Amino acid sequence: MNTDITIEPPINPASDSDARDQDERTVTDQVNGFDEGDVLGALEAILMVVPEPVSVRHLSDVLGLSEAIIDKHLRSLAAEYRGENGRRRGFDLREVGEGWRIYSSPAYAEVVGSFVTHGQTGKLSGPALETLAVIAYRQPVTRSQIAEIRGVNVDGVVRTLTTRGLVEATGQEGTGAVLYGTTGYFLEKMGMTSLAELPPASPHLPELDELDEIEKDRQ
Repeated sequence: MNTDITIEPPINPASDSDARDQDERTVTDQVNGFDEGDVLGALEAILMVVPEPVSVRHLSDVLGLSEAIIDKHLRSLAAEYRGENGRRRGFDLREVGEGWRIYSSPAYAEVVGSFVTHGQTGKLSGPALETLAVIAYRQPVTRSQIAEIRGVNVDGVVRTLTTRGLVEATGQEGTGAVLYGTTGYFLEKMGMTSLAELPPASPHLPELDELDEIEKDRQ
């Protein structure tokens, strides 16, 4: 009678789960030919060009990796930039609202501000303020409509306001004319959360349909 008994070592559920998780992370990190360094590099390249915070879901769709993996690498980059593993960088990676974006470090805000405003006057000119007011109250509005209200050519002033980040192109009319509106930065500088907080000014500015009629009469 054979009395040899083979006793298998007990399975540690936690260890087995950890091993599976590690295997999944390794496989996921290599999806689409990406290794960990490639993922970090790809994220940095995208974050350098986004004009506004980009969501983890969007990055996940673009790179073909799980949201968990993307989130893990974003937090790793953020820690690296904060200097947790070495020298602190001159920029931060921050989670803002529902997305991530690279910003200059608050520690260097003064020198960055000096660089951005170098050679510029701190205040807007009277014509620039008047044009900004027209855009704020009548947006979306074209340059020709602004010119009708102000009675002068506003091309240069609109370019200045765009450069300052106070206004931006928001679309086009059927004629192809560019429509302009104010930006979030404008609200920030005005200390407002929405355009609804602008004081009433309707009696002082013509409605856009009135301007359209004027343009038709001139044609």
